[in-house]
Amino acid sequence: MNIDRDTPMWQLTLGDFLQAFQKYTEIPNNPEQEVIEKKEYVYGINGLADLIGCSKTHASRLKSQGIFDEAIIQRGRKIIIDREKALELFNNKL
Repeated sequence: MNIDRDTPMWQLTLGDFLQAFQKYTEIPNNPEQEVIEKKEYVYGINGLADLIGCSKTHASRLKSQGIFDEAIIQRGRKIIIDREKALELFNNKL
């Protein structure tokens, strides 16, 4: 049976319905399509302190030492920190 989107459901057998369902819900396998990771960020010295579980003073001191330089984007007083990268750098420091 030729099944298209205009075929009424009452004309389909269960096999036809399942075949059509699989055909129209199948996800194409594109190797070129990249999986985009959602990066998580923390903001400011308070966010860094919460992330590594220390005081704001200690977090500021660690930032000043340059431990998190690869994970930090700073413009003026705004600080954005890549959560995963900061934890990786902090673990390497220990």
